[in-house]
Amino acid sequence: MEKFGKSQPVKRVEDTRFLTGEGRYVDDIAPPAALHAYFFRAPVAHAKIASLDVADALEVEGVACVVTQADLLAAGVEATLPGTQVDNRDGSKGAAPTRPLLATGRVRYVGEPLAMIVAETLDQARDAAEMILFDYEDLETSMALARGGAQLHDEASGNLAFDWGLGDEAAAEKAFLEAAHVVSLEVGDNRVIVNSMEPRGAYAEWEDGRIHVANNGQGVWGTKGHVVRVLGLEPEQVRVTNPDTGGGFGMKAMIYQEPLLVAYAAKLLEKPVRWIGERTESMLSDNAGRDLISVAEMAFDADLKATAYRVKSVANMGAYNSQFAQAIQTQLFSRVLMGVYDVQTTWLQVDGVYTNTTPVDAYRGAGRPEAIYVLERLMDRAARELGVSGYELRRRNFIPKAAFPYKTATDETYDVGDFDRVLSRLEAFGDVVGFESRKAASAKAGKLRGAGLCYYIESILGDPSESARVEFNEDSTVSIYVGTQSNGQGHETVYAQFLSDQTGIPTHVIEVVQGDSDRIKQGGGTGGSRSVTVQNTATLATVETMIKAFTPYIADKMGVDAEDVTFDDEQFRAEGSNLHPTLLEASAMARADGRLDLMVHEERTTLPARSFPNGAHLAEVEVDPETGQVTLEKYTVVDDFGNLINPMLAEGQVHGGVAQGIGQALMEHVVYDDEGQLLTATFMDYAMPRAGDMPMIGFTTEAVPSTANVMGMKGCGEAGTVGAMAAAANAVQDALWEHGVRQADMPFTPHRVWQMLKEAKDRVS
Repeated sequence: MEKFGKSQPVKRVEDTRFLTGEGRYVDDIAPPAALHAYFFRAPVAHAKIASLDVADALEVEGVACVVTQADLLAAGVEATLPGTQVDNRDGSKGAAPTRPLLATGRVRYVGEPLAMIVAETLDQARDAAEMILFDYEDLETSMALARGGAQLHDEASGNLAFDWGLGDEAAAEKAFLEAAHVVSLEVGDNRVIVNSMEPRGAYAEWEDGRIHVANNGQGVWGTKGHVVRVLGLEPEQVRVTNPDTGGGFGMKAMIYQEPLLVAYAAKLLEKPVRWIGERTESMLSDNAGRDLISVAEMAFDADLKATAYRVKSVANMGAYNSQFAQAIQTQLFSRVLMGVYDVQTTWLQVDGVYTNTTPVDAYRGAGRPEAIYVLERLMDRAARELGVSGYELRRRNFIPKAAFPYKTATDETYDVGDFDRVLSRLEAFGDVVGFESRKAASAKAGKLRGAGLCYYIESILGDPSESARVEFNEDSTVSIYVGTQSNGQGHETVYAQFLSDQTGIPTHVIEVVQGDSDRIKQGGGTGGSRSVTVQNTATLATVETMIKAFTPYIADKMGVDAEDVTFDDEQFRAEGSNLHPTLLEASAMARADGRLDLMVHEERTTLPARSFPNGAHLAEVEVDPETGQVTLEKYTVVDDFGNLINPMLAEGQVHGGVAQGIGQALMEHVVYDDEGQLLTATFMDYAMPRAGDMPMIGFTTEAVPSTANVMGMKGCGEAGTVGAMAAAANAVQDALWEHGVRQADMPFTPHRVWQMLKEAKDRVS
């Protein structure tokens, strides 16, 4: 790959392993003799626990233990899960009800774990669960996205988790009163289940006074801290590893009950214990995504320049605060509140409410897709009501290129941007001028065709610091230790490629080491589109240190002064010397000379600021008015990701992100009944996008290199989802608009779309 220069579309090296069944996933590598854990979960959404009798379960053949919250408390375990708190508008903290590892006193959602059974076989554990006597007193459920209803927690009056605000409410009100035009829209953002290909799972083993927990998460250090906390161990007694992980999307970044309880059981029994979630179990217990309703308003002057923007949202927290949940629709939403538009007067108000549903937390994009969805749906509506094209209205309100660096109304500093250039490229690449002919062809076939535009921006998130350690091994291989965790994004390829680009070390001798708290002392894990940008910045610093360290040694070998030695990404050179070793050759020479101090190099770096990926998405859909079926016919993306390390991997991330956004827009939808029972708990009831639902995606880039890191990169992992939801929704709205549909909300399933058309027709007649 180094032969042809940098930024090459190198094929993923890990795929051979994955596609030939040689991946090392947590359930594949658990110790064969490990006991099996199984969780007895609440069958009702809200009830007072009258009794939980596990005596009969303990008598089932093969059962090693049955653990309840009472057992954990009796053993002195700190048996709770943490959750964020944001500040309320009056300065107080949001509610922080205790979330137990195993339900005690009450159950608050279907699927909440009540007991853990550990047995020699999974069938024995399941049989034992059938023997548990659970007596409960039904309580009224609270399912509405509104204050009030049945009280879930004493700490949250009216089920209000928080009342958060940001901006200048009075200034916004004044701007709206003085506006020439005001456009408003209520926007629903439906709840989705993440459904990673590999369900959550973990195993734990206790040996020689240490616990090893392997779980399929998005980083090991957070889990390690919680294992230390819950089990009351010293940090040096805990090792956490992440093997191959089949998808995370934010959902696996959080700590859950199961890995901690599996670790507890392994320590208690001094035997290895394993657990892997079943699909319906995952749908019941994995943190969900989105689930909010927003009312958005935009004020415009007579020239259609936006002067103020305000949003009032109600966000579902589920039954408890999950790890980051209170921050998602508040702090993270606000990062891109005003998107790419030059408006300084804003107000964002969010009420978080508890309901008898699974907790909600980060899902691909974590707040930024939600914010852009609201904003771009409103911009689409404004263009219709104000009588201009969506392209023209956006251009009138773009932050101008000359205004960067630009401080937003929510105190974020966008470093660079050229939004008009990106949008112009989309118009040409997406053949906007040919849309009318395609629409006419659809009409001739009895179909409605619509086009939807979204211009998004997002910010990379997560820990801005990362370390990289490079080791030259005795067998002439090189190991690079990283603090992130691949969930299928291709990290093994891109990190080896980047190190090779910078050093000339062939990629086939580079091993990427990740996900082991014993081998890597700290790291930020994966999430928020941080991985490649933050990790490669650390790698770049490590390479610089490495070259600087080798230079005096090589200079001595060459018989020249150190300042006369150069390194050109492949070899050390000095004028007048015939010696021009590669780094691998230099390391072999140093090892032979006993210079083991040159075998390991490490640096830790911190990004000075975030980067802000942005781009334009254009979706075209066809709607069958007879059935309501929506078909995505054409999809075009022009992204500004700054400089790319591996364009192929970046495009793959966009494809996956678009598919997840389209999935939510067209079919994915969590449905509970009034009693809190999940009605979409299998793939028979919860639709997921398949290859046949997606057209080939037209993808290209218009790079404006970031100034927030030395490589000029911008993260790409979540961008596809951030742009896709509004593009698809605006396309459906466009198709339905001339048929009288004025409120089109996701998901656009056939029945919902057919019903929208029918109701619009009935209003006319």
